[in-house]
Amino acid sequence: MKKIIFFLMLAVSATPFIKSHHALLMGIILGLIFQNPYPKESANASKQLLKLAVVGLGFGVPLYKVIEVGKNSILFTFVGIIFVITVGFIIGKYMKIEANANKLISFGTAICGGSAIAALSPVIDANEKEIAISLGVVFSLNALGLILFPPIGHFFGMSQHAFGAWAALAIHDTSSVVGATSVYGNEALMVGTTVKLSRALWIAPFVIFFSLKNRKGGKINLPYFILFFILAAFINSYFQSLKTFWDFLYVCSKQLLVITLFLIGTGITKDTLKRVGLKPIIFGIVLWIIVGISSYFAVINFNLI
Repeated sequence: MKKIIFFLMLAVSATPFIKSHHALLMGIILGLIFQNPYPKESANASKQLLKLAVVGLGFGVPLYKVIEVGKNSILFTFVGIIFVITVGFIIGKYMKIEANANKLISFGTAICGGSAIAALSPVIDANEKEIAISLGVVFSLNALGLILFPPIGHFFGMSQHAFGAWAALAIHDTSSVVGATSVYGNEALMVGTTVKLSRALWIAPFVIFFSLKNRKGGKINLPYFILFFILAAFINSYFQSLKTFWDFLYVCSKQLLVITLFLIGTGITKDTLKRVGLKPIIFGIVLWIIVGISSYFAVINFNLI
C-alpha cells in the first residue's frame, strides 16, 4: 500500500498542474503519515535530480544578469556570513548547545545548509549524532522556508529582485531557495540562484580557516553544480539560434525541480524529528528568525544587491 501511494504521488508531481510547494507538502505528508518505502533511494535521487534541475534552470537566465547580481552580492554575503556565524555561536553557547552542533547549525544557516555542514563536519571531528542533528534542523527549516517565504514576500509587496535576494540570504539550502524563488517568478529565480552561488562560494575559505584553526585537513564539498548553472546561462545567452530548445530544457528543469522537492519532503519523518530533539530546533529557529529579519531589512533599506 505504501509503495502504491508513493508512486501515485510521484506521478502526480510529474504533472504540470502541481507547483513546487504542493509537491513538497505531498512529500511531507507521505513521510509523516505513511512513510516513504524507499528512503535511501529517494534521498540519493533527490540529490542528483536537484543538481540537474538547477543546471537546467540556467537555460532560462541571461548571463549578464548573473554577472551583475554576483558582482554586487559577493561582499554583502561575506559580511552576512560573519554576522550569522558570530550570532549563532553566542546564542548557541547561551542555550548550551553542543559545541560541534552549534558550529554546524550556525555554519549551515550562514552559508549553504547541508553542503556547508557536510564540508565542515570532518574538519571539526563532528560525530554522526551531531551531523544528524544539524542536518535535521536545517532540513526541517528548509521545508518550512519553501512554504512560508513566497506568501510573506507577497504580503510585504516585495519585488521579484528583492525577494530573490532575500530568499538566497535567509533560506539555508539551494533546493529551497530555487523552489521558493521559482514559485515567485523568473527574475526572483535568477537573482536567488546567483546570490546563492555567491554565498556558497564562501564555503571553501571558511572551511580552510576552521581546518587551519583545528590543524586538520578535510574534504571540502562545494556545490559545483551551481557553476554549471552559470555555464548554462552562458550557452543560453550566446547561442540564441537554439533558443526554442533552451526554453524547452528550462521548462523541463522546472518540472524536474517539482519532482525533486516531493522526494525531499518524504525525508521528513517522525523519527527524524525525534532524533533532532527540541533544543537544537529552537536554536535553529531563533537564529533563522534573526537572519530572516536582518537580511530582509538589509535588502529593502540598503539595496545592496
